[in-house]
Amino acid sequence: MKTTDLGGERGFDGGKKVTGRKRHFAVDTLGLLLAVVVTAAAVDDGRAAPRVLEQLKREHYHRLTKLWADTKYHNHDLSHWRTQHQVPYELEIVSRPAGAKGFVLLQKCWVAERSIAWWSRDRRHSKDYERRTESSEARIKISAIHMMLKRLAPDPNRQQPTFIQVLTRKHGQTFRIAS
Repeated sequence: MKTTDLGGERGFDGGKKVTGRKRHFAVDTLGLLLAVVVTAAAVDDGRAAPRVLEQLKREHYHRLTKLWADTKYHNHDLSHWRTQHQVPYELEIVSRPAGAKGFVLLQKCWVAERSIAWWSRDRRHSKDYERRTESSEARIKISAIHMMLKRLAPDPNRQQPTFIQVLTRKHGQTFRIAS
């Protein structure tokens, strides 16, 4: 994420060729925020992951058993930290298919990408305008709370898509067609 010239922690990410900050987060399968950490872009994902995992306390997330991550989290330092701190979650690395070129939709990891897209609708996330990383983390949490509240109490004046269910029979089987 690019930052403004206000100052604060920032760095250069050689892979994405961006000077700014990185947002490391954990979301559930619905895309709801569980944990977030903001660091300089120069910080490796595997080195920032322990700060995210520390926020996933067993007493708060007792049903959590597995975490999916991309290949940046396949890191010896992270594996050592997990065994040292006895992290109760299984970490499954989702890799690109062999021989794939260009953009490839990774199963399970697309949920995190979808969450990023939802939060990007907030204009405050077009750049990192905050001076401190703690403020940036708080801003992401506020956006996540806003998104959850909109799901819990949708706007009654908003036009909802119509859903028509049609049952048809073909060769003795019933099919549902939605439009």
